[in-house]
Amino acid sequence: MTQDIRPQDIAIASYDYELPEERIAKYPLEERSQSRLLIWRGGDIAERHFYDLPGELPEGTVLVRNDSKVIRARLVFAKDSGARIEIFCLDPSAPTSYERALGSTTGCSWHCMIGNAKRFKLGSSVTASLEGAKGPVTLRASRIAETEVHFDWDEEAYSFGELLELLGILPIPPYLNRATEERDLKTYQTVYAAHEGSVAAPTAGLHFTPEVFAALEARGTQVVDVTLHVGAGTFRPVKAEQIGDHEMHAELISVSRTTLETLRAALGRIIAVGTTSVRTLESLYHLGVQLHAAPETPAEALHVGQWQPYEVGYPLSPEEALSSLIAWLEAHGEEQLVFPTSIIIAPSYRYQLIRGMVTNFHQPHSTLLLLIAALVGEDWRRIYDYALSHDFRFLSYGDSSLLLP
Repeated sequence: MTQDIRPQDIAIASYDYELPEERIAKYPLEERSQSRLLIWRGGDIAERHFYDLPGELPEGTVLVRNDSKVIRARLVFAKDSGARIEIFCLDPSAPTSYERALGSTTGCSWHCMIGNAKRFKLGSSVTASLEGAKGPVTLRASRIAETEVHFDWDEEAYSFGELLELLGILPIPPYLNRATEERDLKTYQTVYAAHEGSVAAPTAGLHFTPEVFAALEARGTQVVDVTLHVGAGTFRPVKAEQIGDHEMHAELISVSRTTLETLRAALGRIIAVGTTSVRTLESLYHLGVQLHAAPETPAEALHVGQWQPYEVGYPLSPEEALSSLIAWLEAHGEEQLVFPTSIIIAPSYRYQLIRGMVTNFHQPHSTLLLLIAALVGEDWRRIYDYALSHDFRFLSYGDSSLLLP
């Protein structure tokens, strides 16, 4: 595919392949790192296991992972009439900070997907009575807008995060075609998950174990954390015929000043763990472009738009872009850069910060497949044909790949 094609003109039908139901991994392997690893290095394909990853990374690699933690974001309420109302919390609207919303002991509002919405009219409420370690509590959910729900409860001993732990259901992907099970509470979470906020796991990280990280450390591979809270739209297939008609959801990124300095020193050696880390890193570049041009931009106006890379281009070096972010933090007396991104990475995109990625095998007709194609070009078909013909397991609980152009 030529570099000058407009991504808005890409037909999603060109990014299709046949994925038999039996190739979708419904459950993970007993041992995370026993999963298979397809290695694509400059066009050559090889097979290993995930525990071999440390020895397959280029010397001097800095591995960047997303440390967001999946929350039990699905809530089910029963009305007096017997109607079942399902509320899927996507991201907080008041307060907008995940930490403050989950830590609130008085109330908070969230943007939500609502199941059986006709039975949960605007202005109405549903309640659930719970019994936790701190005593009984009643949680009330009030629909205050088309896609917004306010939560309050009668016992300030509980935070909203604790109430989610009591009532909430971990939202596993719908393509698994099964209910959440007790084992998913552990297996659908990376071993390094730290900051609550995702409603879907950064699944490339599910293969890592403490032993794999110990092997990475022994080889001198540096591991760096960023945070992107994964939204439900990440795995949503594109329904529009052309990419230009597909609207990307916004996801919140948080990266420390220390991490930005580490990334600046590691340019040329960065490999991202998963598509969420890729989107984080590349969004940093484009936010740096913005702040280089407008250093007085206030924190609340920080945002990377869906089409910004293709409209603005790549006027700065990666080092200049990261330096602009660090300078903005210094000027504002901040240690943490927090901003939403709606970036879409598709063929014609020119990667700025990463030299490769670790990633699972993604759905046909998905923006994640476009992101892969932007890195490996038309070879994505050969990679996926190989994986299908060699019995690799697909999607969230499936096997993984290491892609090194």
